[in-house]
Amino acid sequence: MISITFPDGAVRQYEQGISSMDIAKSISEGLARKILASEVNGEVWDLSRPIKEDASIKFLTWEDEKGKSTFWHSSAHLMAEAVEDAFPGVKFWVGPPVEKGFYYDIDLGENVITESDLEKLEKKMNELSKQNNPYIRKEISKKDAIEYFEDKGDEYKLDLLSNLEDGTITFYTQGKFTDLCRGPHIPSTGFIRGIKLTGIAGAYWKGDEKNKMLTRIYGVTFPNQKELDEYIRFMEEAKKRDHRKLGKELELFTFSEKVGVGLPLWLPKGAMLRERLQQFLQKAQVEAGYLPVITPHIGSKNLYVTSGHYEKYGADSFQPIKTPVEGEEFFLKPMNCPHHCESK
Repeated sequence: MISITFPDGAVRQYEQGISSMDIAKSISEGLARKILASEVNGEVWDLSRPIKEDASIKFLTWEDEKGKSTFWHSSAHLMAEAVEDAFPGVKFWVGPPVEKGFYYDIDLGENVITESDLEKLEKKMNELSKQNNPYIRKEISKKDAIEYFEDKGDEYKLDLLSNLEDGTITFYTQGKFTDLCRGPHIPSTGFIRGIKLTGIAGAYWKGDEKNKMLTRIYGVTFPNQKELDEYIRFMEEAKKRDHRKLGKELELFTFSEKVGVGLPLWLPKGAMLRERLQQFLQKAQVEAGYLPVITPHIGSKNLYVTSGHYEKYGADSFQPIKTPVEGEEFFLKPMNCPHHCESK
């Protein structure tokens, strides 16, 4: 028997090798239907994975960030299955969860995916979701894993395998799709119901511009269609309030390639609005007990030597300027630190 400790401190005895799912069922069938994964001794696990020693456990649902992350990672695999069905022979790099959803980087070969293809892939994902296929974890030797992806001709997974130690490698399979993955995953595809593929972008393999450009497909999923609909409405409202859209429509600011990307040129209306915001902030700071100071935009080299900035950041970070003071070097202030702090 092994001891399982729950978040409230309660301890129960179970047979060695019991899964998190079976532990949940021993408490409540309703709980078992809600949970997506478990946290065993601080590590997120599949619900089907056997627990062989004393452990602490926490059940993860859609309301938990780690539960969402597991849900979206599993959704990336579901999307990959749909892509492989539509474009046989494609190769996959990585498909992680992100802050809101997931993506997968894909080598499409001669194929091209357009925005119009996303709806077709969504339809296929919904079809696969309804099959309720389980995510099956399999521990595999490095030798067998290499042979599998050599036969498949997938140099991207072979590259990932080159950095993995034998005895730490796992495959996950759902339906007809198998991937090299450390997991964890949700119990089955049936949990994924609200599906939206949100965009396509290019991404260099390993983020290196010298490497091949892969296709990155973004998506987001939810446990039900209602939450997806609410998310879509929220995003549509956010677009209406996008500062780039409002700035142009309200004639607050403009941009010029000659000035530089992302550097706003404040127009009269925007300049007045900016001034009012600055006045509001200055008043709030004074009311909170902060008093303003003004320091010069240049400083003596000795100041930066004393503060340690010159040694830490190097001479290349400082721009020397000519001054009428003979024998003393001055630099443009390369940081936001006010001089009165440095000179204490």
